[in-house]
Amino acid sequence: IKAGHRKGAGTRATEEETATMASGVPPGGSGPATTPSGIPIIRGVEYRCGDCGARNVIKGGDPVRCRQCGFRILYKTRTKRLIQFEAR
Repeated sequence: IKAGHRKGAGTRATEEETATMASGVPPGGSGPATTPSGIPIIRGVEYRCGDCGARNVIKGGDPVRCRQCGFRILYKTRTKRLIQFEAR
């Protein structure tokens, strides 16, 4: 064994790494990333439940189902970003 190295070193995550993995934000960080206008960046698409109205963020492989009540009809929320189309 080399000096300064333990057997099995590097196999366990440190407390700091565990905190980062659990929250997605490094310890001491200011929170989730935001756009210049202050809107938080969300990975996935935001939907509202058709039954209870709960906010759901759904990613690519997630089932289309409300996490609160299990209802399967979800409505996509409007984007807060300015979208402009050119009409002819």
